[in-house]
Amino acid sequence: MSDIFSIKRFVLLLRKTITERPTQTVGVTGLLLILSLTLYFVAKNILGFHAAQHLTFAWGFAGGGFFLSSYVFNYFASNASGSSYLTLPASYFEKWLCGVLIAGVFFPIIFLLFYHLMDVFFVAAYHRSLDPNSLFYKQQYDSVFVFDLHGILACKVYFMFAMLTGFMLTGGLYFNKTALVKTTIAICLILGVLLGLNWIAGVMFFGPIKDAGIYDHVTLEIGRAEGVILLPSGVTHILRTSIAYLLPAVLWLSPLIRLREKEF
Repeated sequence: MSDIFSIKRFVLLLRKTITERPTQTVGVTGLLLILSLTLYFVAKNILGFHAAQHLTFAWGFAGGGFFLSSYVFNYFASNASGSSYLTLPASYFEKWLCGVLIAGVFFPIIFLLFYHLMDVFFVAAYHRSLDPNSLFYKQQYDSVFVFDLHGILACKVYFMFAMLTGFMLTGGLYFNKTALVKTTIAICLILGVLLGLNWIAGVMFFGPIKDAGIYDHVTLEIGRAEGVILLPSGVTHILRTSIAYLLPAVLWLSPLIRLREKEF
């Protein structure tokens, strides 16, 4: 068991990974937080509070996790540099756990805390700027509120984070160079292939179609009307459950297999 996981060895590895290349961990995280603050401020003045909250949360959390994870696991991609070389006793499981903690635990906690504090500050500043004697004070006050981190939109962004970060954790190991670019291209190709297959299947069965989803629907034009053909509810539930839980699990566990292969 000690060959696979040792608390002392793992703590040393984690500390070395963070301190050996602070630009790729602390620096990138700090940059993402600064960019999120800038985006929030600019979008708030141009698009309004709600758009700024949604855009910043989606870009900063899902996009930030994707960007940071490209550095984290790419760090372990080569046995000739960094902690993967200087701490050879560290097992593949400890390296995987180290990357998962940085990209999947530390970053989300730091970003969510930062985002919530930033959001509270801007919303409070807006509320203080309102004139209590205005006829529209109550309406203006209630129109801006702190973003709900447990809401529907937030849950969708959490799913995006799990998927994008999972793709990048895997891509960071399988693509030794320019993993960020190659993984992005791979994701676009996968989405394009899935959309293309659904479109081809729709044309084969129903003739010319107007639109097709990734997997679950096809839109037909019937004269001037439109009709949507959906998968059976049972099949749709199975597919959505698999995509929501099984696929992210596979993506996050795949680096564990890849790291084990690199030890030989």
